[in-house]
Formats: sequence, structure tokens, C-alpha cells
Amino acid sequence: MPITYNKLWKLLIDKGMLKKDLMAKANITTSTIAKMGKNEPVSMDVLVRICIALQCNIGDIVDVII
Repeated sequence: MPITYNKLWKLLIDKGMLKKDLMAKANITTSTIAKMGKNEPVSMDVLVRICIALQCNIGDIVDVII
């Protein structure tokens, strides 16, 4: 699937957060973070939890590569 989470990683940097901080705040696992690191798809539930934790929209954390 042609997606990228580069916006998420930049947003974490901008907010001064580490991946482990996101994991704790959004209640996601290391395997989910690893999948996202490889630009693999994750569930909509995970994306929504990240958006709630970071107070952003899905378009702020993921891009579809066309």
C-alpha cells in the first residue's frame, strides 16, 4: 500500500515527543510502531488513537503516495 507516515514522525519532532511517548499516550504497541516505520498499513483504530493523543487529523499524520 503506497502510504507514508513521514508527517507523523515530523509532528513528533515538532512536539518534542519520542516514539515511546506516543506509544504510552496512544496505547499502541512496539510492533505497530515498527509497521509504521516501514510504511505498512495499520488499523483505522490505531490512527484515530494517535490523532486523539496528538490532537490532530489523520491527514496530519499519514499521506497516500499517488
